[in-house]
Amino acid sequence: MTSTRKRARTYDPAKIRAAVLAQFGNVREGVRALSEEQLARPARLGDWSVRELAAHITMAVGSVSRHLDLPAPAAKELALLDWPSGTASRAGNIADGTRALAEEHPDLDALYAEAEARITGHLATAPDDRLLGVPAGAMTLADFLVTRTVELVVHTDDLNRAAGTDIPVDRQALAACTRLLADTLAVKAPGASTEVRIPPYAVVQCVEGPRHTRGTPPNVVETDPLTWIRLATGRTEWRTALDEAKVSASGERADLGGLLPLMG
Repeated sequence: MTSTRKRARTYDPAKIRAAVLAQFGNVREGVRALSEEQLARPARLGDWSVRELAAHITMAVGSVSRHLDLPAPAAKELALLDWPSGTASRAGNIADGTRALAEEHPDLDALYAEAEARITGHLATAPDDRLLGVPAGAMTLADFLVTRTVELVVHTDDLNRAAGTDIPVDRQALAACTRLLADTLAVKAPGASTEVRIPPYAVVQCVEGPRHTRGTPPNVVETDPLTWIRLATGRTEWRTALDEAKVSASGERADLGGLLPLMG
């Protein structure tokens, strides 16, 4: 816990709040335009359909409202960078909840409208330091909203790929998602022998070995934000990204294949 706290960067809470609402709004508009044929397509996430994926995205912001409806927990606060590693253990429960939600709410636009109204109302009054009782412990509202940018950006990309849509991604949401996942790598593989560059949002050093101090680092990985997010979440394999020239890697410690994905 100590090491993750030391590495954690700060995020502007007002910008993160705006980014979460903006990206959810982008997705709502995109989902509203989907045809029944598109909704029936496989989402490429287990056995989900696009309809189930679309319903699941409302859970990303709905969880904020659900936690704020409950009393603040007394549990020990969870560091932001501890959140990604705990997501895989909840996958089964999330899948079951998603299917049930999609079945109970065939009118997706109404579901989105309800989720949007609830979170907008909650964020109008809830302070940034309000603790939320998330599954792994407790997080401040400000930190939890940063994790919502990851959920929203990742699943917007999932939706675009599965349904053939082009839903835009809010720049601030993309930046926060990219940075959180880059910092997660630095925590998972501490060191300073390899520099990972994800312009224009993040540069981190990681992997044990000789520390670089001057000039061009001997081990460099560079990719774009969307490819990085797909690598970090297991949507794209490391070797595939290399073969397709979506990522460049130079140096003997530049192979990140054994460290990825960072979350499922």
